[in-house]
Amino acid sequence: MRLTVPRLPLPGETLIGSSGAWAPGGKGLNQAVVAARCGAPVCFCAPLGHDDGQADDIERHLKAAGIAELILPRLAHATDFSLLMVLPNGENSIVSTSACSLAMRPAHVKAALRDLLPRDVVLLQGNLPLDTTSYILDTVRRQGATSIFNPAPFWPGAENLVAHCSLVIANRVEAEQLGNAIHDAKAAIVTLGAEGCVLTEGGRRRSFPAQAVQAIDSTGCGDAFCGVVVAALVQGLSMDAAIAAAQKAAALTATRPGAFEALPSNEELQAILAA
Repeated sequence: MRLTVPRLPLPGETLIGSSGAWAPGGKGLNQAVVAARCGAPVCFCAPLGHDDGQADDIERHLKAAGIAELILPRLAHATDFSLLMVLPNGENSIVSTSACSLAMRPAHVKAALRDLLPRDVVLLQGNLPLDTTSYILDTVRRQGATSIFNPAPFWPGAENLVAHCSLVIANRVEAEQLGNAIHDAKAAIVTLGAEGCVLTEGGRRRSFPAQAVQAIDSTGCGDAFCGVVVAALVQGLSMDAAIAAAQKAAALTATRPGAFEALPSNEELQAILAA
């Protein structure tokens, strides 16, 4: 659920938003859809709840997005959802439920990790239990594939997993929460909104400027960025080229309201990657 608000409410205050809308979403879903729209063959694994109407609607959207393989275990919880409050300057605050994601055990993800190849890239978010995330990272490493960790939402203890990641992609807040541990990854990208992003790799630190746009909503920008980075790397682009394409996709997303509904189209993303 997305609400446009003049400011964040104070404790005990009821605030009237100027508009509201519901759309499928979640960081993993958005990132998977972006990667698929880029032309990458995506296997998406995420839990759905026992609330059949909402879960079925999400599954329909995923099938329509052209994702190659869906692994969607139905768990004995309500499907997770998020409340997004978007300010007039496009900045946002998000509150999410997580009972369904936190019920994901290693057994639920084994099918998605079967027969990984060195060219494969596995993208994780921070909403799974830490032991399940650790299991996934260990499995990816053993099979010689690439792991990308986007630690959102951040859970204490996530910093202990960074050393097992090929790449960490974090925004400014998440990078601060990871602390010095972010340097334990083989490579790390810290996204800085209108200030661009910073890549640390092999002891080198490089800055990449953002695309200049009139931003109205930053909600889906990080997801667009992550999805494009993954797709670009799978397609054999260099890290620099992947970041450049991801910056363009994130900037385009910022010019539209919403998250899922603001993500660039197949045509837009494939044009960005071909540029």
